[in-house]
Amino acid sequence: MIDFRKRPKTSLAAALSATALLGAGGGAATYAALGSGETTIVRTTAVESSAQPAAATTGSTVAEIYKRVSDAVVEITVSSASGQAQGSGFVYDDQGHVITNHHVVDGAETVSVKFSDGSAHEGTVLGSDPYTDLAVIDVDAPADLLEPLDLADSDELEVGDGAIAIGSPFGLEQTVTAGIVSALHRQITAPTESEGFSIDDVIQTDAAINHGNSGGPLLDFEGRVIGVNSQIESDSGGNVGIGFAVPSNTVEEIATQLISGGEVEHAYLGVGIESIPAAAADELELEEGAAVVRVSPGAPAADAGLRAASGSQIVDGQAYPTGGDVITEVDGERVRDADELRRAIDAHRPGDTVELTVVRDGEQQSVEVTLEARPAA
Repeated sequence: MIDFRKRPKTSLAAALSATALLGAGGGAATYAALGSGETTIVRTTAVESSAQPAAATTGSTVAEIYKRVSDAVVEITVSSASGQAQGSGFVYDDQGHVITNHHVVDGAETVSVKFSDGSAHEGTVLGSDPYTDLAVIDVDAPADLLEPLDLADSDELEVGDGAIAIGSPFGLEQTVTAGIVSALHRQITAPTESEGFSIDDVIQTDAAINHGNSGGPLLDFEGRVIGVNSQIESDSGGNVGIGFAVPSNTVEEIATQLISGGEVEHAYLGVGIESIPAAAADELELEEGAAVVRVSPGAPAADAGLRAASGSQIVDGQAYPTGGDVITEVDGERVRDADELRRAIDAHRPGDTVELTVVRDGEQQSVEVTLEARPAA
């Protein structure tokens, strides 16, 4: 997985030949995590929604949309102890708030925001959340430059909807590319020092995005933001038509918290988990659900006495964990796989107490767990 991280500003020739910065290992995996230690990089299947599409094609062309919204897309240059780097962003509101990726501004000492008219203005990082790879910059710019983009409801996206990316790949400002929503509900690795945390419900697109597109908007064919471009899948480091964007509903939720308080806290259970699918459950003599494969020492799951797997068994060529707890419900709601458990925990806040239904040694029991805040990233 490549996470087109902020890159030093170089000549175009050097940029085009630069080696890609590697994130987590590529390829699909079956592991998921609600704590440090294990992670799902990318889900192996797309999940389609039956809701109305947020990016339905209108009479507008890509050119018309570009003319309408491109002034709100900015280039971000960051100076830090390691040098100078560049990414993209967009105007979120008329108060001077700009959205970008956490990994674009991570470690920033100074921030410069360049608008479409060529003017550059000083910015400060108002808040940043590595667990969703989102950040908010407060920029001191004239009011006539602050033309915010509208956000779509990313829950209404459908596979096949149109997608438009605008940003500064390789420092080439105001570049537009177009494609479709290739898949929904992907997972990508969060850029945290603590391993094992994923960003959920990520949008996959074939709109060309490259290094420097980080933090720029992915838009629908009405010119609304459906996501923030964050990572690509590539062996070469260049675009191969598989890019990932953090969905707009996550953007709105995190931006609101960052603007109001400057930081975001995520609920933490502290387990590594793996899905037990229905197709394998009978042969494993387990329940369909989320098998606990690791319990982090001192985590809420450890305090509640959750038990990790002690062995494994192969079914149809796939190894599955055995000998530990399988979580099947959260607060009475059915959990059929690792993704559903992760979403159920993410819906809570630190300090919440949840009731987990677990199957241990063939017996069903209830376990109460008080969630904590995720460890510092």
